[in-house]
Amino acid sequence: MSNRQEQPLLNDWFQNHGITEVECLVSDLTGILKGKIMPAGKYLNGGRPRLPDSIFIQTVTGGYPDDEDIRFWNPAERDMELVPDPKAVFLVPWAEDPTAQIIHDCYYLTGEPVELAPRHVLKRVLELYAKRGWTPVIAPEVEFYLVKTNTDSDYPLEPPIGRTGRQESSRQSFSIDAVNEFDPLFEEMYDYCEAMNLDLDTLIHEEGAGQMEVNFQHGDPLALADQVVMFKRTLRETALRHGMYATFMAKPMANEPGSSMHIHQSLLDAKDGHNVFAGDDGQPSRLFHHFIGGLQSTCRR
Repeated sequence: MSNRQEQPLLNDWFQNHGITEVECLVSDLTGILKGKIMPAGKYLNGGRPRLPDSIFIQTVTGGYPDDEDIRFWNPAERDMELVPDPKAVFLVPWAEDPTAQIIHDCYYLTGEPVELAPRHVLKRVLELYAKRGWTPVIAPEVEFYLVKTNTDSDYPLEPPIGRTGRQESSRQSFSIDAVNEFDPLFEEMYDYCEAMNLDLDTLIHEEGAGQMEVNFQHGDPLALADQVVMFKRTLRETALRHGMYATFMAKPMANEPGSSMHIHQSLLDAKDGHNVFAGDDGQPSRLFHHFIGGLQSTCRR
């Protein structure tokens, strides 16, 4: 969307919410949000923040790979202009002053998109589906751990202490009481998510001690990718406000199950909405079997 098209939408949204500050966000390859913070007035008056494209080759700890390992990147470290997506504008519900957080697309100053940007990669994949006449539908399941605050990385993470004053020590899959131990945190989390229009569905206790899972409603892959990165930020902030950490690491505790993000996937015919993974008899279609075969072939690496 061009600046001319997006500006009236942002102006109206900022005015309706009394926005005074803007957090300009870009997700890197590890799902960490990078960006800049600007006054709302400067942002609306044409202020487009820039970032170096090197943020897309950084490791999760902020390091960089060896030079010989980055043949796909220009070491000139080119500037990128951040262009907002009016469909990815959210409130920051925990901020003292009315603040917006906006997910941006990245373009070089020549106008070409930044191919390494995760959002651009997903858009290219969705274009390939569209050329086939298909509409993908997904629903993420996001697993995470709540843990005690730990400021010394030499010590292992531990499960948190719930409202009963006890530390969770056993595995309690699907236990309602185990979730209720952290009701104040989750109630605030849901309030924040509602203020941000995140389409959360259910919350469950997973197998590990302090391990939970949040499910999202089925929908558009790009919109849900945006919602997941915003949810992760929201949960981390909520946990801090309740004296805990939230972590989405794959294996944060050696003796507890790992976490992941499952993605339910459907594929619809763009013309009539028919599920192309199912035949007329309701059985898996030939295309569905090829889809599973493709996953087996590529994911085993």
